[in-house]
Amino acid sequence: MTKKRKHQEDFQKVKLKVGKKKPKLENATDTTFKTKAIQIPEQLREDGVLPTQNRKLNIKDLLSQMHHYSPGVKHNALLGLKDLLSQYPFVIDAHLSSIISEVAAVFTDKDSGVRGAAVHLLQFLASRIRAEQIAPFFPLVSAHLSSAMTHISEGIQEDSLKVLDVLLEAYPALLTDRSIILLKNFVELISHQQLSKRLKSREKLSWMLSVNPNRRVTSQQWRLNVLTRLKKFLQAVVDGSSEIEDEGLQEQKDSPYSVRNPICISWKVHANNQQHIQLFENGGLRPKINSSFRLRSLASVMDSAEKGLSSAENLKGFIEIIIPLLIECWIEASPAQSAPILGNLLESESQQLMQQVLSIIHLLWKLTKRHDETYKMELWLRMNYLVDFKHYFMRHFPYSLQETVKHKKKESCKGNKYCMTSSNSVDHLLLNLTLCDIMVSLASTATLQMDSGWLDMIRKFVTDTLQDGSKLNSKQVNRLLGVTWRLMQIQQNKVATEPLIKAVYTLYQQRNLLFPVRTLLLKFFSRVYQKEDMRTQRIRSRSKVLSRWLAGLPQQLALLGLKNPELSNQLIDIIHSAASRSNKELLQSLQATAARIYDPLEGALVLLPAEAQRRLVQLVYFLPCLPASLLACLSRCCIMGRMSSDLAATLIGILHMRSSFAGWKCQVQDNSVNDVDYFSFLFSTLIGFSRKELTDLQGIRGKPHISQTQLSPVRLYLTDLDQFLHHWAVTEMICHSLSTIPSRSQCFEILQTGICKYLVGLVVIPDSTAGSVLCAINKLLDQACILSETLHKFLASCCYSLLYFLLTLDKQDAEHVQKRDMLWGSCISALALLPRLLRLMLQSLQVSRICREELPIVAQLLRLLMQHGQLRSHMITNEFLVQQIIKDIMTLKSGEVQEQWLTDLHYCFNIYLASHPQGPGPINAVY
Repeated sequence: MTKKRKHQEDFQKVKLKVGKKKPKLENATDTTFKTKAIQIPEQLREDGVLPTQNRKLNIKDLLSQMHHYSPGVKHNALLGLKDLLSQYPFVIDAHLSSIISEVAAVFTDKDSGVRGAAVHLLQFLASRIRAEQIAPFFPLVSAHLSSAMTHISEGIQEDSLKVLDVLLEAYPALLTDRSIILLKNFVELISHQQLSKRLKSREKLSWMLSVNPNRRVTSQQWRLNVLTRLKKFLQAVVDGSSEIEDEGLQEQKDSPYSVRNPICISWKVHANNQQHIQLFENGGLRPKINSSFRLRSLASVMDSAEKGLSSAENLKGFIEIIIPLLIECWIEASPAQSAPILGNLLESESQQLMQQVLSIIHLLWKLTKRHDETYKMELWLRMNYLVDFKHYFMRHFPYSLQETVKHKKKESCKGNKYCMTSSNSVDHLLLNLTLCDIMVSLASTATLQMDSGWLDMIRKFVTDTLQDGSKLNSKQVNRLLGVTWRLMQIQQNKVATEPLIKAVYTLYQQRNLLFPVRTLLLKFFSRVYQKEDMRTQRIRSRSKVLSRWLAGLPQQLALLGLKNPELSNQLIDIIHSAASRSNKELLQSLQATAARIYDPLEGALVLLPAEAQRRLVQLVYFLPCLPASLLACLSRCCIMGRMSSDLAATLIGILHMRSSFAGWKCQVQDNSVNDVDYFSFLFSTLIGFSRKELTDLQGIRGKPHISQTQLSPVRLYLTDLDQFLHHWAVTEMICHSLSTIPSRSQCFEILQTGICKYLVGLVVIPDSTAGSVLCAINKLLDQACILSETLHKFLASCCYSLLYFLLTLDKQDAEHVQKRDMLWGSCISALALLPRLLRLMLQSLQVSRICREELPIVAQLLRLLMQHGQLRSHMITNEFLVQQIIKDIMTLKSGEVQEQWLTDLHYCFNIYLASHPQGPGPINAVY
């Protein structure tokens, strides 16, 4: 091997064989690596901030799909949004702006399915979003709604009405804030602009009804749909205007017969200067200031567009546009110009269209009444539209059922021909009444001669409808009474008003009237009576029908009772108002019905709620005469507890003011309250129980209802706490009334006679009655009063029975413990005022006749009497009797271990009586 070959071996090339791997180089970089799966459980959880629906799409995903070109994707996105928001309602608040903007944007989508899903989602959102939440975004919603209403596509226009329905139902106030724009959209939906042929210049444009053959519905049906929404929109505008008064009688806020919450005034608070009395010029809860100046409202600084229909200029402009269009709609839907032929009648859409036309005009008329210059506005309406209304509206008046629906059966025409409702739910009577309301608003006293023709038609229609005898609902009656009231204001002589009042009274006399209907009729008659009573005596002409209605109210109240408390309250308010005005017919009827109204068992006084009871008690003051039978009923009402003690005290005060002892300087009404009957009332109420009840109590024996002792012939019937407290509160008012009678000695003599006649000789007496008698004796007793021996013995027995009951009372008996202070005070006061009474009670304490268990009670009583400061001097006077009682007790206890109560008795006797301390001490008994 040569050197060259050896040199080549150093750099010999490695030959690779097939199937063998290439050997790794020594300086090769290792690029291999190993991996392991990493599992993070948090990634598998749902996002807490953005929850998802069943397709795992969150709110952002669904809102982004709203911009997709495919209608199916947008439809599914709307459905997904509703599903997500129903499961997670909190998402609505977090993404309200985005949701509202995206949903409103698809109001004008080309696909009907997408628009339908948007309407359903909007309806869902409206039930969950409050008005104050959506208010910042409502201009955007309103803009999209306007865009949809004015869109070139008929389908989008039709669906825009569905959106409008949802917004009117949920947010009427927000929608009516942009009334000018939406009203123009309504006009454009049914009409188009056209140059006026009477004007050569292009300054003024007129509107005429449009016909679009491409719609899925007829032109008349489309106009009906639009006008129905326009009526709802205008109704929302009217409802949002608090200044507008209802045309009927449902909202008589300032009526003197309406129920008002009284202002409670505490004179003690005012006397201490803790509260000031605010006085108003005209009084009432809603004071009115008569001033020629008027504060400028915020609307006055807005431009014309922002004012909306609150601006007289804007309202006039809209009326000028819409009234001609409505008249055109009426002409298309109204009967033929010639005499109507049976069988050639209108379809249901025409009937409904006529109703909507009149309703819209009626609402516009109501809006004109809220402006300052109402008279000028009414004059403008009369000048511009009275001729057209008479020509088109009144030509076929009244619109009866025969002229508007097809006759399938003869029986369907029975009853009132004006008020029957066809199968399409059109109220024909309401249609006629709406027309009447529109027309009478254009008439006045000054134009009576010119309008007498069509006014007579309306007056005849109203009278016939009222006297027909058919059943009317509250809406019909409200409109009917509104027209009647307007007719009475136009022609105010009795010849014209009396038939109308008589017709209303005919309706009032129907049986089984609905409560809202009866309420409206009552308010109407109240309003008529108020108007009549406001006239001066010189020109006042009493309506016989109105007098008959007033005279029947007390009897209706007696029959109604608790069957309908609301209606009873209205009757009471009207009766009270008429009685305060000394209406002769009503007072005579009230006098005849008083015994039934104030019946203690079934009368309205004890059945109705507290506020109604208060008004009925006030009516007692206006009764011409208060006979003994009525006073007996009132006494039972006071003591039965079915009205509050405060109200019973008010009744007693009213009767005192009606009596001859009230101290009136002027002469009171003769024979209103007989003195004997008044004293009988006071005594019966003081006793608190009727003669029959006292007789029934005599057969009760034993505990827990009877407290008895062997030392007194009087047993006490323990009344319930509520009955006791009520009786005691009434007793205080009775005592106050008795104390105000000038001749106190004669009053005491009458009371003494009553007690001896009705209470002396009874074995069982209620504890409240015994306490009340002692309370009255304490109140009336003076030096001129002389007590009989019989009364002395009876009072002594009552005192000991009451004191024994109080000393044996279980402290755990919470019901009777509350009687302790009142009964104890009455007994001590009587014993202090009547020394003879204390002596008789001590003489009755013959301990030899009692059992040993009662001895500690007698000892405790003696100890308390000796400790009491008011009785100290009297006990010293009767020291011998007390000492004898103690000796008798010691005799019975001789030979036994002396108990603590006996030791205490000896101690008290030695301290207070045996040592004869000078003067009564300040020590009072505490038991």
